[in-house]
Amino acid sequence: MSEENVSRLLQQARRIVVKVGSSLVTNEGRGLDEVAIGEWCRQLALLAVGDAGQGLSGRREVIMVSSGAIAEGMKRLGWRQRPREVGELQAAAAVGQMGLAQMYETKLREHGLRSAQVLLTHADLADRERYLNARSALLTLLEYQVLPVINENDTVVTDEIKVGDNDTLGALVANLVEADLLVILTDQPGLYTADPRRDPAAEFVHQARAGDPALERMAGGAGSSIGKGGMLTKILAAKRAAGSGASTVIAWGREPNALVRLASGQHIGTVLVAQTQKTQARKQWIQDHLQLRGALVVDDGAAAKLRREGKSLLPIGMTLVEGVFSRGDVIAIRDAAGIELARGLANYSSAEARLLCRKPSSEIESLLGYSAGPEMVHRDNLALTR
Repeated sequence: MSEENVSRLLQQARRIVVKVGSSLVTNEGRGLDEVAIGEWCRQLALLAVGDAGQGLSGRREVIMVSSGAIAEGMKRLGWRQRPREVGELQAAAAVGQMGLAQMYETKLREHGLRSAQVLLTHADLADRERYLNARSALLTLLEYQVLPVINENDTVVTDEIKVGDNDTLGALVANLVEADLLVILTDQPGLYTADPRRDPAAEFVHQARAGDPALERMAGGAGSSIGKGGMLTKILAAKRAAGSGASTVIAWGREPNALVRLASGQHIGTVLVAQTQKTQARKQWIQDHLQLRGALVVDDGAAAKLRREGKSLLPIGMTLVEGVFSRGDVIAIRDAAGIELARGLANYSSAEARLLCRKPSSEIESLLGYSAGPEMVHRDNLALTR
Protein backbone atom coordinates (compact mmCIF):
# COMPACT_ATOMS: atom_id res chain seq x y z
CA MET A 1 0.00 0.00 0.00
CA SER A 2 1.34 3.44 -0.93
CA GLU A 3 2.21 6.03 1.71
CA GLU A 4 -0.76 8.09 0.53
CA ASN A 5 -3.14 5.17 0.98
CA VAL A 6 -1.76 4.41 4.44
CA SER A 7 -2.34 8.03 5.39
CA ARG A 8 -5.90 7.83 4.10
CA LEU A 9 -6.51 4.58 6.00
CA LEU A 10 -5.43 6.24 9.26
CA GLN A 11 -7.41 9.42 8.63
CA GLN A 12 -10.60 7.54 7.80
CA ALA A 13 -10.52 5.32 10.92
CA ARG A 14 -13.57 6.42 12.91
CA ARG A 15 -13.68 3.72 15.58
CA ILE A 16 -10.30 3.11 17.20
CA VAL A 17 -9.22 0.66 19.91
CA VAL A 18 -6.05 1.72 21.74
CA LYS A 19 -4.16 -0.89 23.77
CA VAL A 20 -1.36 0.17 26.09
CA GLY A 21 1.00 -2.25 27.84
CA SER A 22 1.95 -2.72 31.48
CA SER A 23 5.52 -1.48 31.20
CA LEU A 24 4.23 1.86 29.87
CA VAL A 25 1.29 2.22 32.24
CA THR A 26 3.37 1.41 35.32
CA ASN A 27 6.72 2.87 34.23
CA GLU A 28 8.39 -0.56 34.26
CA GLY A 29 6.64 -1.58 37.48
CA ARG A 30 7.43 1.50 39.56
CA GLY A 31 3.73 2.35 39.93
CA LEU A 32 1.11 3.98 37.75
CA ASP A 33 2.71 6.63 35.56
CA GLU A 34 0.37 9.55 36.15
CA VAL A 35 2.08 11.80 33.62
CA ALA A 36 1.99 9.21 30.82
CA ILE A 37 -1.62 8.21 31.49
CA GLY A 38 -2.58 11.88 31.59
CA GLU A 39 -0.91 12.44 28.23
CA TRP A 40 -2.75 9.53 26.58
CA CYS A 41 -6.01 10.77 28.04
CA ARG A 42 -5.34 14.25 26.64
CA GLN A 43 -4.87 12.75 23.18
CA LEU A 44 -7.95 10.55 23.52
CA ALA A 45 -9.98 13.65 24.34
CA LEU A 46 -8.72 15.38 21.20
CA LEU A 47 -9.72 12.36 19.11
CA ALA A 48 -13.13 12.21 20.77
CA VAL A 49 -13.98 15.82 19.89
CA GLY A 50 -12.21 15.85 16.50
CA ASP A 51 -10.03 18.90 17.14
CA ALA A 52 -9.52 20.47 13.70
CA GLY A 53 -6.57 22.44 15.04
CA GLN A 54 -4.75 19.13 15.46
CA GLY A 55 -5.45 18.09 11.87
CA LEU A 56 -8.35 15.83 12.83
CA SER A 57 -11.28 15.56 10.45
CA GLY A 58 -14.25 14.77 12.69
CA ARG A 59 -14.65 13.03 16.02
CA ARG A 60 -13.54 9.47 16.65
CA GLU A 61 -15.07 6.78 18.81
CA VAL A 62 -12.28 5.52 21.04
CA ILE A 63 -11.92 2.55 23.36
CA MET A 64 -8.92 2.07 25.65
CA VAL A 65 -7.67 -1.42 26.54
CA SER A 66 -5.21 -0.97 29.36
CA SER A 67 -2.87 -3.43 30.98
CA GLY A 68 -1.37 -2.63 34.35
CA ALA A 69 -3.75 -3.95 37.03
CA ILE A 70 -1.53 -6.84 38.13
CA ALA A 71 1.62 -4.71 37.89
CA GLU A 72 0.04 -1.94 39.98
CA GLY A 73 -1.23 -4.51 42.48
CA MET A 74 2.28 -5.96 42.79
CA LYS A 75 3.62 -2.49 43.58
CA ARG A 76 0.93 -1.79 46.17
CA LEU A 77 1.52 -5.18 47.80
CA GLY A 78 5.28 -4.71 47.79
CA TRP A 79 5.99 -7.66 45.45
CA ARG A 80 9.02 -7.32 43.21
CA GLN A 81 8.57 -10.54 41.26
CA ARG A 82 5.47 -11.40 39.25
CA PRO A 83 3.80 -14.24 41.20
CA ARG A 84 3.02 -17.59 39.64
CA GLU A 85 0.23 -18.75 41.92
CA VAL A 86 -3.18 -18.03 40.40
CA GLY A 87 -4.58 -16.82 43.72
CA GLU A 88 -1.77 -14.29 44.09
CA LEU A 89 -2.23 -13.08 40.52
CA GLN A 90 -5.93 -12.64 41.16
CA ALA A 91 -5.28 -10.78 44.40
CA ALA A 92 -2.80 -8.45 42.70
CA ALA A 93 -5.32 -7.77 39.93
CA ALA A 94 -8.05 -6.94 42.44
CA VAL A 95 -5.82 -4.50 44.32
CA GLY A 96 -4.36 -2.90 41.21
CA GLN A 97 -7.65 -2.50 39.37
CA MET A 98 -8.81 0.04 41.95
CA GLY A 99 -5.95 2.40 41.26
CA LEU A 100 -5.98 1.85 37.51
CA ALA A 101 -9.67 2.69 37.12
CA GLN A 102 -9.39 5.71 39.40
CA MET A 103 -6.41 7.08 37.47
CA TYR A 104 -8.14 6.85 34.08
CA GLU A 105 -11.37 8.30 35.44
CA THR A 106 -9.54 11.25 36.97
CA LYS A 107 -7.40 12.04 33.93
CA LEU A 108 -10.20 11.67 31.40
CA ARG A 109 -12.50 13.85 33.48
CA GLU A 110 -9.83 16.58 33.48
CA HIS A 111 -10.35 16.78 29.71
CA GLY A 112 -14.13 16.70 29.84
CA LEU A 113 -14.56 13.02 28.99
CA ARG A 114 -16.80 10.60 30.81
CA SER A 115 -15.39 7.11 31.25
CA ALA A 116 -16.57 3.62 32.12
CA GLN A 117 -14.70 0.59 33.41
CA VAL A 118 -15.45 -2.67 31.58
CA LEU A 119 -13.94 -5.94 32.78
CA LEU A 120 -14.08 -8.84 30.34
CA THR A 121 -12.89 -12.42 30.16
CA HIS A 122 -12.38 -14.54 27.07
CA ALA A 123 -15.39 -16.54 28.23
CA ASP A 124 -17.53 -13.41 27.83
CA LEU A 125 -16.46 -13.22 24.20
CA ALA A 126 -16.75 -16.95 23.47
CA ASP A 127 -20.37 -17.23 24.58
CA ARG A 128 -22.56 -15.77 21.84
CA GLU A 129 -25.19 -14.18 24.07
CA ARG A 130 -22.64 -12.66 26.45
CA TYR A 131 -20.70 -11.49 23.38
CA LEU A 132 -23.77 -9.65 22.10
CA ASN A 133 -24.47 -8.18 25.53
CA ALA A 134 -20.89 -6.88 25.78
CA ARG A 135 -21.10 -5.47 22.25
CA SER A 136 -24.40 -3.76 22.98
CA ALA A 137 -23.03 -2.20 26.17
CA LEU A 138 -19.88 -0.89 24.47
CA LEU A 139 -21.73 0.53 21.47
CA THR A 140 -24.20 2.24 23.80
CA LEU A 141 -21.34 3.80 25.76
CA LEU A 142 -19.83 5.09 22.51
CA GLU A 143 -23.20 6.43 21.43
CA TYR A 144 -23.35 8.48 24.63
CA GLN A 145 -19.74 9.63 24.13
CA VAL A 146 -18.46 7.70 27.12
CA LEU A 147 -14.95 6.29 26.74
CA PRO A 148 -14.74 2.63 27.87
CA VAL A 149 -11.53 1.55 29.64
CA ILE A 150 -11.27 -2.22 29.29
CA ASN A 151 -9.15 -4.74 31.11
CA GLU A 152 -9.38 -8.46 31.46
CA ASN A 153 -11.15 -9.49 34.64
CA ASP A 154 -8.02 -11.11 36.05
CA THR A 155 -9.61 -11.37 39.50
CA VAL A 156 -11.90 -14.20 38.39
CA VAL A 157 -10.13 -15.86 35.46
CA THR A 158 -7.68 -18.73 35.76
CA ASP A 159 -6.14 -20.09 32.56
CA GLU A 160 -6.79 -16.76 30.79
CA ILE A 161 -3.94 -15.17 32.80
CA LYS A 162 -1.14 -15.87 30.36
CA VAL A 163 1.46 -14.26 28.09
CA GLY A 164 0.05 -11.79 25.58
CA ASP A 165 -3.38 -11.73 27.14
CA ASN A 166 -4.20 -8.05 26.73
CA ASP A 167 -2.77 -7.86 23.20
CA THR A 168 -5.25 -10.59 22.33
CA LEU A 169 -7.96 -8.83 24.29
CA GLY A 170 -7.34 -5.65 22.30
CA ALA A 171 -7.87 -7.58 19.06
CA LEU A 172 -10.98 -9.28 20.42
CA VAL A 173 -12.42 -5.91 21.42
CA ALA A 174 -11.61 -4.54 17.94
CA ASN A 175 -13.57 -7.46 16.48
CA LEU A 176 -16.36 -7.04 19.03
CA VAL A 177 -17.08 -3.41 18.15
CA GLU A 178 -16.00 -3.70 14.49
CA ALA A 179 -13.25 -1.13 14.91
CA ASP A 180 -11.48 0.40 11.93
CA LEU A 181 -8.10 0.50 13.64
CA LEU A 182 -6.26 -1.17 16.52
CA VAL A 183 -3.37 0.84 17.95
CA ILE A 184 -0.98 -1.11 20.17
CA LEU A 185 1.25 1.20 22.20
CA THR A 186 4.37 -0.56 23.40
CA ASP A 187 7.89 0.14 24.67
CA GLN A 188 9.35 -0.41 21.18
CA PRO A 189 9.08 1.88 18.11
CA GLY A 190 7.44 -0.92 16.15
CA LEU A 191 8.39 -4.16 14.44
CA TYR A 192 11.91 -5.07 13.31
CA THR A 193 13.07 -7.94 11.14
CA ALA A 194 15.00 -9.18 14.20
CA ASP A 195 15.53 -8.09 17.80
CA PRO A 196 17.49 -4.81 17.44
CA ARG A 197 18.93 -5.25 20.94
CA ARG A 198 20.75 -8.37 19.76
CA ASP A 199 21.09 -7.94 16.01
CA PRO A 200 22.56 -4.63 14.74
CA ALA A 201 21.50 -5.56 11.21
CA ALA A 202 17.82 -5.59 12.16
CA GLU A 203 15.68 -3.42 9.87
CA PHE A 204 12.57 -1.51 10.85
CA VAL A 205 9.30 -2.68 9.26
CA HIS A 206 7.27 0.38 8.32
CA GLN A 207 4.40 -1.51 6.72
CA ALA A 208 3.32 -5.10 6.12
CA ARG A 209 0.26 -7.23 5.52
CA ALA A 210 -1.52 -8.30 8.69
CA GLY A 211 -1.42 -12.09 8.89
CA ASP A 212 1.73 -12.49 6.78
CA PRO A 213 3.45 -15.67 8.15
CA ALA A 214 6.85 -13.99 7.71
CA LEU A 215 5.96 -11.58 10.52
CA GLU A 216 5.53 -14.40 13.01
CA ARG A 217 8.90 -15.88 12.06
CA MET A 218 10.74 -12.62 12.67
CA ALA A 219 8.97 -11.75 15.96
CA GLY A 220 10.80 -12.27 19.25
CA GLY A 221 9.67 -13.31 22.73
CA ALA A 222 8.58 -11.28 25.73
CA GLY A 223 10.84 -8.31 26.44
CA SER A 224 9.81 -7.27 29.94
CA SER A 225 9.54 -8.85 33.36
CA ILE A 226 6.56 -6.62 34.13
CA GLY A 227 4.46 -7.04 30.99
CA LYS A 228 3.05 -10.30 29.72
CA GLY A 229 3.55 -10.11 25.96
CA GLY A 230 6.31 -9.65 23.42
CA MET A 231 6.19 -8.66 19.78
CA LEU A 232 4.83 -12.05 18.71
CA THR A 233 1.61 -11.51 20.67
CA LYS A 234 1.17 -8.18 18.90
CA ILE A 235 1.69 -9.79 15.49
CA LEU A 236 -0.93 -12.41 16.32
CA ALA A 237 -3.29 -9.74 17.67
CA ALA A 238 -2.99 -7.84 14.38
CA LYS A 239 -3.77 -11.05 12.49
CA ARG A 240 -6.87 -11.60 14.61
CA ALA A 241 -8.04 -7.99 14.25
CA ALA A 242 -7.61 -8.21 10.48
CA GLY A 243 -10.21 -10.97 10.42
CA SER A 244 -12.90 -8.36 11.02
CA GLY A 245 -11.27 -5.79 8.75
CA ALA A 246 -9.31 -3.75 11.31
CA SER A 247 -5.76 -2.70 10.48
CA THR A 248 -3.20 -2.44 13.29
CA VAL A 249 -0.50 0.05 14.24
CA ILE A 250 2.32 -0.96 16.60
CA ALA A 251 4.02 2.16 17.95
CA TRP A 252 6.11 3.51 20.82
CA GLY A 253 3.80 4.63 23.61
CA ARG A 254 5.98 7.64 24.48
CA GLU A 255 6.16 8.96 20.93
CA PRO A 256 5.04 12.62 21.25
CA ASN A 257 1.37 13.08 20.35
CA ALA A 258 1.34 9.62 18.73
CA LEU A 259 -2.43 9.03 18.78
CA VAL A 260 -3.30 12.44 17.39
CA ARG A 261 -0.64 12.23 14.70
CA LEU A 262 -1.84 8.78 13.64
CA ALA A 263 -5.45 9.93 13.42
CA SER A 264 -4.37 12.91 11.33
CA GLY A 265 -2.75 10.53 8.83
CA GLN A 266 0.90 10.51 9.86
CA HIS A 267 2.70 7.18 9.46
CA ILE A 268 4.13 6.27 12.87
CA GLY A 269 5.45 2.88 13.94
CA THR A 270 4.57 -0.27 12.01
CA VAL A 271 1.29 -0.39 10.12
CA LEU A 272 -0.13 -3.88 9.55
CA VAL A 273 -2.81 -3.53 6.92
CA ALA A 274 -5.93 -5.69 6.91
CA GLN A 275 -6.68 -7.12 3.49
CA THR A 276 -10.44 -7.34 3.96
CA GLN A 277 -12.77 -4.41 4.48
CA LYS A 278 -14.73 -4.33 7.71
CA THR A 279 -18.20 -4.79 6.22
CA GLN A 280 -17.04 -7.46 3.79
CA ALA A 281 -15.49 -9.52 6.58
CA ARG A 282 -18.66 -9.50 8.67
CA LYS A 283 -21.00 -10.25 5.79
CA GLN A 284 -18.74 -13.04 4.53
CA TRP A 285 -18.68 -14.62 7.99
CA ILE A 286 -22.48 -14.62 8.05
CA GLN A 287 -22.78 -16.00 4.52
CA ASP A 288 -20.28 -18.79 5.16
CA HIS A 289 -22.34 -20.47 7.89
CA LEU A 290 -23.18 -23.97 6.68
CA GLN A 291 -25.41 -25.01 9.57
CA LEU A 292 -28.28 -22.69 10.41
CA ARG A 293 -30.31 -22.99 13.59
CA GLY A 294 -33.53 -21.81 12.05
CA ALA A 295 -35.28 -19.50 9.64
CA LEU A 296 -37.79 -16.68 9.39
CA VAL A 297 -40.41 -16.48 6.67
CA VAL A 298 -41.36 -12.92 5.71
CA ASP A 299 -44.19 -11.29 3.77
CA ASP A 300 -43.85 -9.73 0.34
CA GLY A 301 -43.34 -6.22 1.68
CA ALA A 302 -40.45 -7.23 3.94
CA ALA A 303 -38.97 -9.37 1.14
CA ALA A 304 -38.99 -6.39 -1.21
CA LYS A 305 -37.27 -4.14 1.32
CA LEU A 306 -34.58 -6.77 1.86
CA ARG A 307 -34.00 -7.35 -1.87
CA ARG A 308 -34.03 -3.75 -3.05
CA GLU A 309 -32.81 -1.73 -0.10
CA GLY A 310 -31.02 -4.10 2.27
CA LYS A 311 -33.21 -2.84 5.13
CA SER A 312 -33.34 -4.32 8.62
CA LEU A 313 -35.97 -6.98 9.22
CA LEU A 314 -38.66 -5.81 11.63
CA PRO A 315 -40.97 -8.22 13.51
CA ILE A 316 -44.06 -6.89 11.73
CA GLY A 317 -42.80 -8.38 8.46
CA MET A 318 -42.38 -11.92 9.85
CA THR A 319 -45.05 -14.55 9.16
CA LEU A 320 -43.43 -17.77 10.42
CA VAL A 321 -40.55 -18.90 12.63
CA GLU A 322 -38.80 -22.22 11.92
CA GLY A 323 -36.41 -24.14 14.16
CA VAL A 324 -34.99 -23.43 17.58
CA PHE A 325 -32.37 -20.73 17.89
CA SER A 326 -30.95 -18.30 20.43
CA ARG A 327 -30.15 -14.63 20.27
CA GLY A 328 -27.00 -14.21 18.20
CA ASP A 329 -27.42 -17.36 16.10
CA VAL A 330 -27.16 -17.12 12.31
CA ILE A 331 -30.55 -17.79 10.72
CA ALA A 332 -31.99 -17.77 7.20
CA ILE A 333 -34.62 -15.33 5.97
CA ARG A 334 -36.97 -16.72 3.33
CA ASP A 335 -39.85 -15.41 1.26
CA ALA A 336 -43.29 -17.01 1.12
CA ALA A 337 -42.11 -19.36 -1.66
CA GLY A 338 -39.32 -20.71 0.53
CA ILE A 339 -36.52 -18.95 -1.38
CA GLU A 340 -33.66 -17.81 0.85
CA LEU A 341 -33.18 -14.04 0.59
CA ALA A 342 -30.62 -13.41 3.28
CA ARG A 343 -28.87 -14.64 6.38
CA GLY A 344 -28.39 -12.71 9.58
CA LEU A 345 -27.86 -12.67 13.32
CA ALA A 346 -31.07 -13.07 15.29
CA ASN A 347 -31.67 -10.32 17.79
CA TYR A 348 -34.23 -12.47 19.62
CA SER A 349 -34.60 -16.20 20.28
CA SER A 350 -36.99 -18.38 18.30
CA ALA A 351 -39.47 -18.48 21.20
CA GLU A 352 -39.44 -14.70 21.43
CA ALA A 353 -39.65 -14.33 17.65
CA ARG A 354 -42.87 -16.38 17.60
CA LEU A 355 -44.43 -13.91 20.02
CA LEU A 356 -43.27 -10.99 17.87
CA CYS A 357 -44.55 -12.19 14.48
CA ARG A 358 -46.71 -9.55 12.77
CA LYS A 359 -46.27 -7.20 15.74
CA PRO A 360 -44.98 -3.60 15.52
CA SER A 361 -41.63 -2.88 17.15
CA SER A 362 -43.32 -0.55 19.61
CA GLU A 363 -44.88 -3.61 21.31
CA ILE A 364 -41.65 -5.58 21.83
CA GLU A 365 -41.07 -4.45 25.41
CA SER A 366 -44.66 -5.07 26.49
CA LEU A 367 -44.62 -8.55 24.91
CA LEU A 368 -41.21 -9.69 26.16
CA GLY A 369 -40.63 -7.53 29.22
CA TYR A 370 -37.50 -6.02 27.65
CA SER A 371 -36.23 -4.76 24.31
CA ALA A 372 -32.93 -5.58 22.60
CA GLY A 373 -33.77 -3.21 19.75
CA PRO A 374 -36.59 -2.67 17.28
CA GLU A 375 -35.18 -5.08 14.67
CA MET A 376 -35.37 -8.85 14.50
CA VAL A 377 -32.26 -8.74 12.28
CA HIS A 378 -30.36 -5.46 12.00
CA ARG A 379 -29.09 -4.56 8.56
CA ASP A 380 -25.50 -4.44 9.90
CA ASN A 381 -25.91 -8.13 10.81
CA LEU A 382 -27.55 -9.15 7.55
CA ALA A 383 -26.02 -10.53 4.35
CA LEU A 384 -28.14 -10.89 1.21
CA THR A 385 -27.84 -14.27 -0.51
CA ARG A 386 -29.85 -13.38 -3.65
